[in-house]
Amino acid sequence: MRIGILNSGGDCPGLNAVIHGVVGAAAKLGWEVIGFRDGFEGLLPPGDYQKLDPEDTVGILKLGGTILGTTNKSHFAAKIGVSDPVEAIEAVTVKAKRTMEQLEIRALIVVGGEGSLSTALHLYQAGFPIIGVPKTIDNDLQATAMTFGFDSAVSCVVDALDRLHTTAVSHKRVMVVEVMGRHAGWIALWGGIAGGANVILMPEIPFSLEKVAEHIKAREAKGHHSTMIVVAEGATIPGGQLVTKEAHEGEVRLGGIGELIATEIADRTGKETRTCTLGHLQRGGEPTSLDRILGARFGVKAVKLAEEGNFGRMVSYQAYHVSSVPIEEAVNHLRSVDPEGEVVETARAIGICMGD
Repeated sequence: MRIGILNSGGDCPGLNAVIHGVVGAAAKLGWEVIGFRDGFEGLLPPGDYQKLDPEDTVGILKLGGTILGTTNKSHFAAKIGVSDPVEAIEAVTVKAKRTMEQLEIRALIVVGGEGSLSTALHLYQAGFPIIGVPKTIDNDLQATAMTFGFDSAVSCVVDALDRLHTTAVSHKRVMVVEVMGRHAGWIALWGGIAGGANVILMPEIPFSLEKVAEHIKAREAKGHHSTMIVVAEGATIPGGQLVTKEAHEGEVRLGGIGELIATEIADRTGKETRTCTLGHLQRGGEPTSLDRILGARFGVKAVKLAEEGNFGRMVSYQAYHVSSVPIEEAVNHLRSVDPEGEVVETARAIGICMGD
């Protein structure tokens, strides 16, 4: 038995833990593992891959990123401006199937987020023996309660807030920290609570800049002369617009809301205000122990699904148990923060302003 594995989309801490789990579980069964480099691109003839033995994964559990490389610029993604994107995807699918047949790959484990799993679903429907593993630091896939990489991203936010708090207090400043979270505010919410933020702004809760300014003035009146604000990049400004940094090949990139909020808050309060955008720092570095364990568990479960012949399914974490769900249940169903949920309720109860 020979199986394949690839990472697609953005990198995050814990990817190597998944590879470690897959290779270890496969070796127990006497299987070979082929790692395809740079995501789905590695499937295209003549194929870009390497054989993965247990010796190749020694020490990778603690490493960030992925030893196989990844990309979010794939021939398998429909691009704006392509005359017939469906026909283009079908053409590369045929080529990829040829690589699979030549290498005698009996199962292909795809580790990726919503976009990559949509591609995986297309390949499964085209006859590929696909097993999905969810990967997103945003933690916004509906079919799983948690994804690896999220805890590491939150830890990065908490570390940044801990460091920025001391300089904010020293200078009596307002510090605005912009974090990742295109569609969901999980990183902002969890990182903000754990890092002692005073204001958290997210896509799920419309906010008023005036309400934020009033909260800062109220803190000032009570003798708290510094304020920490955490904002998700996907939070919309009053009026419902997203703040974009640039557009490239039809793709809108978010960024800049932190700077916009800082300017507005300075004007409304007269407080000296500074901005820090964490950006890809949240994707990098060593995974936390939780993400190492969760990644390894996901990898082992993916091999188990291959052993059972349960293709077209995605590994899922629910109620502390790793199971699986059909891939179609995982894509096009994002998990957002419930504005009335218990975690938001906790934030409000400890005095955090949500901007509303």
